[in-house]
Amino acid sequence: MTPNGGRGDEQKADASTSTPPAPPHTLAELAGAIARDGVEFLLVMFVNLHGKACAKLAPVSTVEQLVTEGLGFAGHAADGLGQSPADPDVVAVPDVSSYQLIPLQDGLGVVQCDLYVEGRRWPYAPRWILRDQLAALAERGWELRVGAEPEYFLVRRNADGVVAVADDLDTATSPCYDANAATRAFDHLSTLSRAMNELGWGNYSNDHEDANGQFEHNFGYTDALRTADRVVVFRQLARMAAQRSGLLATFMPKPFAHLTGSGLHLHMSMWEGNSPLFADPADERGLGLSAMGYGFVGGLLRHAPGLLAMTCPTVNSYKRIGAGSATASGSSWAPGYASYGGNNRTHLVRVPAAGRVEVRCVDAAANPYLAIAGIAAAGLDGVDRGEDPGPPVVGNLEAGAGRTGLSPLPPTLSHAVDELVRDDVLRAGFGKVPGSAHPDYVDYYAAVKRAEFDEYHRQVSAWELERYLLA
Repeated sequence: MTPNGGRGDEQKADASTSTPPAPPHTLAELAGAIARDGVEFLLVMFVNLHGKACAKLAPVSTVEQLVTEGLGFAGHAADGLGQSPADPDVVAVPDVSSYQLIPLQDGLGVVQCDLYVEGRRWPYAPRWILRDQLAALAERGWELRVGAEPEYFLVRRNADGVVAVADDLDTATSPCYDANAATRAFDHLSTLSRAMNELGWGNYSNDHEDANGQFEHNFGYTDALRTADRVVVFRQLARMAAQRSGLLATFMPKPFAHLTGSGLHLHMSMWEGNSPLFADPADERGLGLSAMGYGFVGGLLRHAPGLLAMTCPTVNSYKRIGAGSATASGSSWAPGYASYGGNNRTHLVRVPAAGRVEVRCVDAAANPYLAIAGIAAAGLDGVDRGEDPGPPVVGNLEAGAGRTGLSPLPPTLSHAVDELVRDDVLRAGFGKVPGSAHPDYVDYYAAVKRAEFDEYHRQVSAWELERYLLA
């Protein structure tokens, strides 16, 4: 689908369209894949709390040492990893199966890493947090599969420092799916499409989104961890492709006040072997969901206020949520309430097809590991409780229909963080950080995000000067 731009045929977001190269599982297989692809250097990569991709460039001659010993980083310098300058290195150990070629740069590959400190797994690492949630599902014999819809803007920074839409001709009031704008961006879009297909991701759609300068690319679903890895790599590819044209690809949720913001909608289904656990053709509500699927939805709605701190993780995120008619197109394509429905894009959870749910409260800035981990924890709680989300809500919530009795989502990052620390299920889901001043990861996360909000709140904006200077 189209994340926050919100329209498009995402029926394929839960169906892979090509077979990726078999991932390596051993050092020997990784060495073989590197040789096959002509790779000379590896980006040894991980993400911090903010989703920032951190990496060192390592020659492939060191691959055996990388896999057996890892590569050291100063965790405090990487930021968002719960370290001070006095702490020992975090050691990034490649997950061999995460290896990917970087098609936009000759001789370059990437591996995603798990972090250790003094031989022990580091609980602040987002990838470990997601791994733990998926392990809890695996103990039940379940696998969470995810399709992601990354959305972003192509922009340029002018000589005066002003950020503008990259394409001067992209000025239509309703630019979504605009063929002219898409063909003007052909080189960029086709470059990314070829790269994804070279990686075996099964790219099936690339489109201009609901805002001027906004684009989305769709590719096949896979298991949750691999999809999170792919989102991280996709962001790198999009930025590299834009830079080749002297442009910037930004995943800032709402860079322009008058335009629709960018989302990262996630399509989710649960499986036991080859059996889809969210599907029930006899569903009396007509959405094709099983009791387990409805329980998962109910858990998401119950925990939505705190979950939003992870899925909409920046101050800017909340200028996108529920923006409604404040956008040029007349819609935000982002939820304002903890609600669900059928094929209706004004909800937090949409059910676009039998056996699959789309979580629409995730924005372009989200750390994919933390967002999916939080969604899994919230949904699993709903399954265990036998949560019933009630009948699906109908009507256009952005226009005010059907709002009665619905809970509005937190209006700011500060509000969402307050909800997060009060949510015991999410607290348990994100785990503990032993030896820290913060007993649980959510406390550490909350401290970081409160500091971010406070820094923002201390700024004096142009709007304030205009409004109050001579009042």
